[in-house]
Amino acid sequence: MPNYTSITETFTSQERQLLKPYFGNDDRQVFVLTNLPEVVKGALFARYSRSAKTVRRLFLDEFLDQLVTSTAQDTVGLNRAERLYDRVFNQYGDDSIAQLGGAHIACEGVSNVLTKVLERGRLMSYLEQSTRYVPYTDKPDGRWKYVVPPELTTANDNTLVSAFSATLDHAFETYAKWIAPVQAHFYSIYPKSPDDSDAVYNAAIRAKALDVLRGLLPAATRSNVGLYGSGQAYEGLLLRMRANPLAEAQEVSDLILPELRKVIPAFLLRVDRPDRGVRWSQYLSMTRNNTAQLTRTMVGDIEPVTSPEVALTDFDPEGEIKVVAAALYASSSLPESQLINLAREMSADDRIRVLRSYVGNRINRRHRPGRAFEHSTYCQTMEHFETSSVIGFCQLTGNSLDHLMDIQLRPPSKTLAPCQIGVK
Repeated sequence: MPNYTSITETFTSQERQLLKPYFGNDDRQVFVLTNLPEVVKGALFARYSRSAKTVRRLFLDEFLDQLVTSTAQDTVGLNRAERLYDRVFNQYGDDSIAQLGGAHIACEGVSNVLTKVLERGRLMSYLEQSTRYVPYTDKPDGRWKYVVPPELTTANDNTLVSAFSATLDHAFETYAKWIAPVQAHFYSIYPKSPDDSDAVYNAAIRAKALDVLRGLLPAATRSNVGLYGSGQAYEGLLLRMRANPLAEAQEVSDLILPELRKVIPAFLLRVDRPDRGVRWSQYLSMTRNNTAQLTRTMVGDIEPVTSPEVALTDFDPEGEIKVVAAALYASSSLPESQLINLAREMSADDRIRVLRSYVGNRINRRHRPGRAFEHSTYCQTMEHFETSSVIGFCQLTGNSLDHLMDIQLRPPSKTLAPCQIGVK
């Protein structure tokens, strides 16, 4: 096993007995949740965001004494169901059947790079440990919380591993050193409201400080991720992970598959079959490699032009017109093409009237208008950023990488001065 699995938490023999009915294992970093009410599974993952604890530790500390459930698995009709799935899903190829069963999986102590691989699928739900609320200042077993990639540890190059570790140690030391000064700064500019308790005020100030500093955390920073998805979504995830060039992705996929087979085995029969899933993963790998090779041939000798760090590279000049037409569509019997022409001929004031009516009086940010706004698109690019900075951007803005183009692991094309990363 790679070295990053060595941080798996240990439990006493009594704790292991308490965990056994509810978790796929007690000694690995990837495990499935079993025999728990759905609301408890969701609550455990919800705690991930703001806690430094693992899911199994959270369960023991906060949920076990309140749990009322049977530990016996319900096997009524199981054999008949699995025969049905084998015939319809695996023999007939009706993939939609695999949307009808799901599972909760926890992946703990994985790199931030891998979290973006795990969270790539559009039809799954994710809850990740938040660097806005959890400070990364503790050092389990005397080491900062980052992954040394297996590609380095298996290369037998101690000099490279040492340089990598020294660089990341320095990044974490810089991050940790600045937490107290940044908190002091925010205490000075954000005085406590009489309506806030000390606990609420201190938590808010700490969150502001961590929000500012988390961009310093490298892409190798460890994180905990809870996943929920259907059998079909997990199959797609595992096929992509098995084709991924990162060793960590491939090795964690080998940990996820047996855990899923403990609860939804019928939906994952194809993943490692040579004539099905293996061939599918080989196709994904082949197309990526062929495209990369062709890209090098076509643009490898071209010098990059100077470009801004963040740029709006494309937008739809008729986006507003399309959104107005789409807003009218649901309440109209006219075809979309006619509505677009009508919206194009409207005055700016009329289009504003439509948009204001469609958006309505939003009392808070969760009152989202309808899907008409999906008819307009734009594209932003971030140049000269190393991968950790892109991930840091997503952390700072609360976005995932799902809607971004694939990122390439490469050094920044513009060197950052020490003062830009908080080093004096």
